[in-house]
Amino acid sequence: METVTQILPDPDADSCPAGENPPAGALQLAVILPTLNERANIAPMVARLDQALGAEGWEAIFVDDNSRDGTADEIRRIARTDPRIRVIQRIGRRGLSGAAIEGMCATAAPFVAVMDADHQHDPALLRPMLQAVRSGEADIAIASRFAQGGTAAGLASESREAGSRIANALARKLTGTELSDAMSGYFLLRTEQLRAQAGRLSGIGFKILLDILGSAPKSLKVKEFPLTFAARAAGESKLDNGVALDFLAGLYERYLGRIVPTRFALFGTVGAIGIGVHMAVLSLLYLVFGSVFALAQSCATLAAMTFNFWLNNFLTYRDQKLSGWKQLLTGWAGFCLTCLIGAAANIGVATLLQERGFHWWAAALIGILLGSVWNYALSSRFIWGRYK
Repeated sequence: METVTQILPDPDADSCPAGENPPAGALQLAVILPTLNERANIAPMVARLDQALGAEGWEAIFVDDNSRDGTADEIRRIARTDPRIRVIQRIGRRGLSGAAIEGMCATAAPFVAVMDADHQHDPALLRPMLQAVRSGEADIAIASRFAQGGTAAGLASESREAGSRIANALARKLTGTELSDAMSGYFLLRTEQLRAQAGRLSGIGFKILLDILGSAPKSLKVKEFPLTFAARAAGESKLDNGVALDFLAGLYERYLGRIVPTRFALFGTVGAIGIGVHMAVLSLLYLVFGSVFALAQSCATLAAMTFNFWLNNFLTYRDQKLSGWKQLLTGWAGFCLTCLIGAAANIGVATLLQERGFHWWAAALIGILLGSVWNYALSSRFIWGRYK
């Protein structure tokens, strides 16, 4: 393959407005690559970026969520001899969207791209994507698995591919943007566009592109580039089977997130489902098996707490998910303790209000709301916040 010496096009062929052509060698493009346990992918990805973009005019910012395998150390090793390579090692913060936003806001380059570091995204597309945005042909260039000429062969399963197509159809309806792959994690836009929208981005979940398209004050002009979505080279996926739930959470964030915070809404939904679990276990033990009510109630409470912890870990805090038996056991014990404290606050406040003349149902609702806010605040800070 012919070696590319720079990412800047011939000034005579560039359709940018007068005065926009940068001097040779000037920083033009930042490539943001969120990472999680991808040490083996780093050096090969740097080599591929160098081959695709040339020797100068770009930088790669790896945003690492404190990987256990020493990914950040590997990036620093390369950066000691290659000033184009930078790393942001996030301590106490996790999540793909948040990582992408942090990386995009950390560069001085006028153009910024987001892509995966696991080699499923082809860096060779960066040059034509950059030219499309630089020339004004598009506000945002997107590498699409479903555009003509692209393929989603690298998806883990047929069900994942089918789910992605359904999510894309919904995204087109809701964003009003005609494109084939709104769920793509590979895109490029002007950095000033991203910074203008940064305050409106939720940073929750995985689909940052959908967040950008949905929060733009006006429809963005899009150009898609067919992507051959390759198989993962090494490391672990930042996505899991809960991606559909994450997509729904993103939709909620767009339309209602400013009224009720998304995480609290998810936390409350899990709690409501947990009430059903509690009553089912209580009915089974007390009515069917004839257990003493106090014992049945205690078992039902423990079952509901355990269910709530599992579902919150899977859904509400999916981007900060606890893993490994030690984290899960410690998190579960802390969650149960938090819920017991919240229950005490619930009962105490509700009883006090009822004694002060509040109608019983109003007092109960206020107690439930207070207990929920308490549990949410403490869980966010001390259970998932500790490991995020």
